[in-house]
Amino acid sequence: MSLMFYRPLVRLGVFVACFALAVSSIHVGAQQQDSQRGRKYKAPPPSSRIEVTVLRASNGKPVESAAVIFHPIEGERDTGGMELKTSEDGKAVIDVIPIGDTVRLQVIAKGFQTYGKDFKVDKDSLTMEIRMKRPGEQYSIYKEHDNANSGAKDAAPAKPNQPDSPPSPSQPQPN
Repeated sequence: MSLMFYRPLVRLGVFVACFALAVSSIHVGAQQQDSQRGRKYKAPPPSSRIEVTVLRASNGKPVESAAVIFHPIEGERDTGGMELKTSEDGKAVIDVIPIGDTVRLQVIAKGFQTYGKDFKVDKDSLTMEIRMKRPGEQYSIYKEHDNANSGAKDAAPAKPNQPDSPPSPSQPQPN
């Protein structure tokens, strides 16, 4: 009687072993297909280390907490921006800009004129020194200005035409 009891267990064990073998062979086949396709990993391009030092134009002291913004440019399109703040020694360092890219650098600091310039990243290491100027006086039409600085030389202020008055002898007659 004990032999009859073990026969179904042996059959069940053989069945489970065959099933496990089939499942493992399917799993191994799937792994082999993944290794044949490969993972579509593309290594990042080599990048440049860019160090920007922001100084005051008047005395050469560093400007702390100035915003240094990098805008990568593709064609005519700005593709986003990366912003850093300068340290107490006026430095900001970035090392993720790919070599060969064109970048618009913008520096903004409270109490200074905004600085901006486009440049091509063509080396693996770049060092830049930006000298920030204080804002200049706004141009006013109500103040006397040097004619050399203005675009027009020897220009007299225009007098408005008065349609109700007769034309002066120096003005041409309309036809």
